[in-house]
Amino acid sequence: MANPYLQVDGLTKSFGDLVLFENISFGVAEGQRIGLIAKNGSGKTTLLSILSGKEGYDDGNIVYRRDLRVGYLEQDPQYPEELTVLEACFYHGTPVVQLIKEYEKCMETTGNPGLEDLLARMEQEKAWDYERKAKQILSQLKIRNFDQQIKHLSGGQLKRVALANVLITEPDFLILDEPTNHLDLDMTEWLEDYLRRGNLSLLMVTHDRYFLDRVCSEIIEIDNKQIYSYKGNYSYYLEKRQERIDATNAEIVRANNLYRTELEWMRRMPQARGHKARYREEAFYELEKVAKQRFDNRQVKLDVKASYIGSKIFEADHLYKSFGDVKILDDFSYIFARYEKMGIVGNNGTGKSTFIKILMGEHKPDSGTLDIGETVRFGYYSQEGLKFDEQMKVIDVIQDIAEVIELGGGRKLTASQFLQHFLFTPEQQHNYVYKLSGGEKRRLYLCTVLMRNPNFLVLDEPTNDLDIVTLQVLEEYLQAFKGCVIVVSHDRYFMDKVVDHLLVFNGQGDIRDFPGNYSDYRDWKDAKEQHQKEQEKPKEEKNNRVRLNDKRKMTFKEKKEFEQLETLIAVLEQEKADIEAALCSGTLSVDELTEKSKRLPELNDLIDEKTMRWLELSEIEG
Repeated sequence: MANPYLQVDGLTKSFGDLVLFENISFGVAEGQRIGLIAKNGSGKTTLLSILSGKEGYDDGNIVYRRDLRVGYLEQDPQYPEELTVLEACFYHGTPVVQLIKEYEKCMETTGNPGLEDLLARMEQEKAWDYERKAKQILSQLKIRNFDQQIKHLSGGQLKRVALANVLITEPDFLILDEPTNHLDLDMTEWLEDYLRRGNLSLLMVTHDRYFLDRVCSEIIEIDNKQIYSYKGNYSYYLEKRQERIDATNAEIVRANNLYRTELEWMRRMPQARGHKARYREEAFYELEKVAKQRFDNRQVKLDVKASYIGSKIFEADHLYKSFGDVKILDDFSYIFARYEKMGIVGNNGTGKSTFIKILMGEHKPDSGTLDIGETVRFGYYSQEGLKFDEQMKVIDVIQDIAEVIELGGGRKLTASQFLQHFLFTPEQQHNYVYKLSGGEKRRLYLCTVLMRNPNFLVLDEPTNDLDIVTLQVLEEYLQAFKGCVIVVSHDRYFMDKVVDHLLVFNGQGDIRDFPGNYSDYRDWKDAKEQHQKEQEKPKEEKNNRVRLNDKRKMTFKEKKEFEQLETLIAVLEQEKADIEAALCSGTLSVDELTEKSKRLPELNDLIDEKTMRWLELSEIEG
């Protein structure tokens, strides 16, 4: 390995009978940006804690390059409560912070002993810029009250202070545990750009798959207590992991076929065995290990039948909500449609969670009405909802809600089968809740919400602390879910997979409905910003053309066009859905198949064209 920063050899870690990983080896070289992937409970956070020196291990060797500066972001950072935000950035004893403290002590001592040497070291370490850099990075992470005490910060704000603390010193090697948790979309994209700059070396755990794809050049995976390395980004990992799974399954099938033959020989073989027979017997036991492997890569389609939901879902009529000068809802009206899947996006503090709590009846609007249909049965996954009796067994938590869940058509799924689908093995189901990792408890909480068979799911930041495998299961569940869904999430990949359209919270009660997923919205926003920049460039000749950011009223003709476009887009979308369903049915003749295949790209172009025009008109005041 060229210029190795970290080398791990033969590392083993267990808690009692639970072995997290066994005899694993890997390295990180200068400039490598590695993403670490594993199911919840497989030891991702434990491995990072071991590498940072905060956790012990059973066996193996961990070697860092001498004088390497390492920055570590914990999943749940801790600081003394009385510190201010800025003091917290000076709290951990990094070499630069220690140097600043030495300098301050020297300046307070008569004669300033060693000042010349300290000044040279301060210059070399760029310590003069430390406070300025701290404030700059904190501001990028939207922490602007530098004198606020730590005890008054939310968990998300504290995580951002800790992230700033790690980035300020510009370490040679970064170890990050879920850095995108509690970051809004702007902050996540800023961090992406920051980590991609220069020759940064990085080992990171994150569930944000777009972040992995754009930042990491290599993926390592802990699976079945072993480690696997993939020399590419997340998209490459998905492809190569499937190849590995296929190869392993083929090996297990071959081993099973040979095992049956050898088992018959073992049963017939007399007790007195010669040298060749003993060799064959030893080979049989090795073969048995392979044949009895179970590769946990279930691709079960969980087609759960939601409770019946009527045509009336909920209607918000002229809602207002403010906290002091901060407007959350400003004359907000909306009629929710049957089977709608809505994503809610926006920066932190724009009121997304408050809106959800108003919908769920936990907060009251200042004025306006919210009318919810009689058949609506909510399933609510909240950021604060993780409350369990730690002494209960996992299976008992679910069985207390229901013994079975209806799949429709007379099919049922037991509580145990449902838990298995969400990656709880039979052994884990009979463990106590207190033995679960943080991510496994989140997964169990998700199961308690879904097991109640709701017909309207409201999920507030469901992706925080869930592993990628669980997110894939949840995505499949929501795609097949025959009910309504509202998702608040900063996970762009998850939103793209699940939602039909977005409600964009811009702050101060400015809420816009966008007809597309997050990637569509991002592309449209970039195009709009680029267009505005071009429009705002100084021109040699003044003209009276209307710019995008000019306020003007919609003309009568534009109003009519706007109304017609809404109807037309809905008709085109329905035609597209009908064609896609027909193409998948397998009942079309060759001529029908050809005709519909030609029509589909035409429809996509029409929908894009009409949607862009609708968006242009929607920016004009009605």
